[in-house]
Amino acid sequence: MYECIIVGGGIAGLQAAIQLGRYRHHVLVIDAHNGRSNLCRAYHNLLGWPDGVSGETLRTLGRKQAERLNIQFADDEVIAAKKKEKKFLLFGRSGQTYEAERILLATGVKDRIPPIDNLVPCLGTSIYVCPDCDGYEVTNKKVIVLGAGTAGANMAKTLLYWTNDITYVNHDGEELSLDLQQQLSQQGIHYVREPIQSVLVTEGPFFCGVRLQNGTVLTGERGFIAFGNNQVNTELAKQLGVERLENKHIPTDARTKQTNVKNIWAAGDIGVHSEQVAIAMGEGVQAAIWIHKSIMAEKKAT
Repeated sequence: MYECIIVGGGIAGLQAAIQLGRYRHHVLVIDAHNGRSNLCRAYHNLLGWPDGVSGETLRTLGRKQAERLNIQFADDEVIAAKKKEKKFLLFGRSGQTYEAERILLATGVKDRIPPIDNLVPCLGTSIYVCPDCDGYEVTNKKVIVLGAGTAGANMAKTLLYWTNDITYVNHDGEELSLDLQQQLSQQGIHYVREPIQSVLVTEGPFFCGVRLQNGTVLTGERGFIAFGNNQVNTELAKQLGVERLENKHIPTDARTKQTNVKNIWAAGDIGVHSEQVAIAMGEGVQAAIWIHKSIMAEKKAT
């Protein structure tokens, strides 16, 4: 029986684990190793990392730091959960069952990324996902937005803050309305509706354009993706009766990060915020502090 199980070993989950480890609590992190931070080769807007830092580096260092504090880890995927009296039961894909008095859900969001050759190796270094994180990196650059439907069009318009040289390739989305196409044209955004065969790279690998399925080659200096329909991993929350919004994100108490269900907290990208690494760290610590308070209050009561 763990005092708390953290579901998700990404940025929020690891930061919470480190904090709970410093309180010397009996904690398990269950990590399926398929979160979005596994893919990003570089985050550029974090304090202390002026040259960027990869998600892999943050996760590796974070796990080592947590393990030094006696936090336990299970490499597993929780596929089902239920509450039984005063405890929670979590069922892993491995067949293992885990028991906890409290749960922190840090299961994150997974971006929809079509299987386009050479795309994933460029993520974070020359192809980006978040304009708030990396719009700065495309300042005055020739940019190609790889996207779908209105999601890609909106990304292209957002990037006008940093550059005016933008091509939007609608890879697999529905055709844009004539009004939206006209808006793009008026703002100087070149619009192409054609599936992308592959991302073109130079040594690194570093993005330098795309080849379309019709054979056309478009050159560029940086890329952005916006395919829409990202997966919000809150099915476990639903099973446990946790409130979800229409977009499947989880509202939490602003002060404690606790959900509407007692002894279940949520932190990171599944919450209602701007999906930033720095915010995920902050929410992980915030949730851990209040998990600690919950544990101490229970001990005092008994």
